[in-house]
Amino acid sequence: MRKKKKKVGYGLSVFLGLGMIVSALMFQMYHEAQAKEPNVTLKSQKAHHERSIDVSGKSYIEKIKLGAIGDILIHDTVYEDAFKNPSYDFKPMLSNVKDYLIEPDLLLANQETLLGGVEIGLSSYPMFNSPVEVGDALIDAGVDIVSNANNHSLDKSEKGVMASISNMEAAGLPYVGSFRDSDDQQKLRVLNNKGINVSYLSYTYGTNGIPVPIGKDHLVNLIDRELMKAEINRAKEQSDVVVMSIHWGNEYQRFPTDEQKDLAQFLVNEGVDIIFGHHPHVLQPMDWLTAADGRKALVVYSLGNFLSGQMWDYKDIGGLATVEITKEITPEGTEMTLSNPEFMPTFVSSSRQANYRVVPLKEAGKYGLAGAESKYNEIMNHMTQFIKK
Repeated sequence: MRKKKKKVGYGLSVFLGLGMIVSALMFQMYHEAQAKEPNVTLKSQKAHHERSIDVSGKSYIEKIKLGAIGDILIHDTVYEDAFKNPSYDFKPMLSNVKDYLIEPDLLLANQETLLGGVEIGLSSYPMFNSPVEVGDALIDAGVDIVSNANNHSLDKSEKGVMASISNMEAAGLPYVGSFRDSDDQQKLRVLNNKGINVSYLSYTYGTNGIPVPIGKDHLVNLIDRELMKAEINRAKEQSDVVVMSIHWGNEYQRFPTDEQKDLAQFLVNEGVDIIFGHHPHVLQPMDWLTAADGRKALVVYSLGNFLSGQMWDYKDIGGLATVEITKEITPEGTEMTLSNPEFMPTFVSSSRQANYRVVPLKEAGKYGLAGAESKYNEIMNHMTQFIKK
């Protein structure tokens, strides 16, 4: 038995000795490897640390182009020209300017007439109701949202508002200014493009003497400074930019009234960044306004008629107004900047109140407008005269 124990003890001693030799070799190999690449781990940690600092210190810049067109005022001659039994097709009327309209990242149009459709009876001046297919043409041409608060909002009473809104919803055309109910009215219209949130608001001076039904103020937003102030403040909390589409001014007057200027300054002071004006049916100039907090805001006092049956005396000239919006996020905060306001004038071409086409004014000579080039220069000077100062 002692001999067996002696063998076990000897084997254990050998095993432990070999273990110590292996450990010593592994320890040496490990340190030799570390000696060959002494900075691998350090470099990795340092590089990671530097990236973390760089990310937190970087600026983020994004830019979009925002645009608007004027009145979509569908007279009977226009919808009769669009008739393709049994429906209507307005897309050809916008085909010559479609490439320009799809360029802005967000585009607003002023839908002056109801889109109640044939179900409630089509009609023209003075109580308008238009085919629903107008909305399809606007969407096809790049329009992202329409303003529907204007002096014709109640032309077909509450029934017309409901029919028009239902048709726009069915077509997938966002609207603002005239609403289905109070909940719909309280829902801010905020469109997002490239990480920039834009709120759209819309108000009108009146409804051609047609009273808004008692308890149904949601049918159309009427200009009221306190109500506008409250909605602007809500919009500022939920968006980067606030756009106001507003129906104001005097028809066929080519310059803004003092009342328009005063209201524009009020809106800008409250937080509006861009104002697109409608109603005069002729173009009124663009201008920069300075807000009480030092912001620079853009106002286009009137975008005129974009598509209508009106002719002569500047009523058949409209256009596309655009402005660039830059959003810059830095460690110090977020800054929004407006720049590069531009205007492209358009002309509504027709032949004996048929074959309506909206065309670039610069090219209108090919469509029968005499002196198109000089008219283009005149309109460009008219629209930009204030922002050139």
